Amino acid sequence: MGVNMLRVRTLVRLTLLAAAFFLTALPALSKDALPSWNEGPAKQAVLKFVEEATKKGGPSFVPPEDRIAVFDNDGTLWAERPLPVQAYFAFAQVKELAPQHPDWKTKKPFKFVLDGDAKALEAMPEGEVAALMAATHAGMTEEAFEQEVQAFLSAWKHPVYKVGCGGLVYKPMVELLDHLRANGFKLFICTGGGIEFVRQVAPKIYGIPPEQVIGSSLKYQYQEGAGGGSIVRQPAMNLVTDGPGKPVGIQLHIGRRPLLSAGNSDGDLQMLEFTSGRKGPTLEILVHHDDAQREFTYDKGAEKAFSEAANSGWTVVDIKRDWKTIFAADQK
Repeated sequence: MGVNMLRVRTLVRLTLLAAAFFLTALPALSKDALPSWNEGPAKQAVLKFVEEATKKGGPSFVPPEDRIAVFDNDGTLWAERPLPVQAYFAFAQVKELAPQHPDWKTKKPFKFVLDGDAKALEAMPEGEVAALMAATHAGMTEEAFEQEVQAFLSAWKHPVYKVGCGGLVYKPMVELLDHLRANGFKLFICTGGGIEFVRQVAPKIYGIPPEQVIGSSLKYQYQEGAGGGSIVRQPAMNLVTDGPGKPVGIQLHIGRRPLLSAGNSDGDLQMLEFTSGRKGPTLEILVHHDDAQREFTYDKGAEKAFSEAANSGWTVVDIKRDWKTIFAADQK
């Protein structure tokens, strides 16, 4: 074989390898980080914020250790209507224990559960749901509580969508979590629901470990015993992370203001305000439930938050306008 022919073949191979590399890399470069989001101001605001926060040398660059993002759970990461998932768990426990507590027949909010008063139950604030949790699970070890949660979740189906809790997760928000994680953000959940309940599902459906879940909590007591003792749940609330309790919970667990936070109601207002008080650029996201055909439409309980969003320039995500799809799998 002549030298020139060898050079030609070598050049051809190198050219083919370069082309293969380019074609392989090209989709990755053009890949849409939020494919379930429609093009529009909300999507662009999110992508622009992440890009600027992670651009070294840029005026809005934030070191990885300061990239803290906090998300509400019910109505922000997964569906909360007709009632939050944890409410169904608490109600099941109330009905099971009712024979031991005859006074519950006339005592609110237990009466609402036993009477099946849908309107009253729907209007219950997260704090009252947390109180139900305290009443129905006091005296249990943490291990026993976790077993009850897992048993409930393994059998429970949403009354409208007929799926388990994993089927209620908002696909666009999971994409956002993944995008933030890929760009060096540390993700936290700050829920008004029970911290130990959400810790049982967060790792599997959000990829968020238990230690990065903030939520309403009971008081605990350590009891000595064989096998290292036990943590026993007490019949009193330690902290309710709803409204002003959210910034308190964030301070206790994280110790600094988030760079980004997302919620959907007045119960998240103070968390969003707390985020906006951080020095430098921040991103506050408010999910608006306005799609009756694919999910639910409701504004009640979010009036103050949307008013503040308009005044402060927070990013409002309209489900009807901004999300191509809502759930990981279509429910309707």
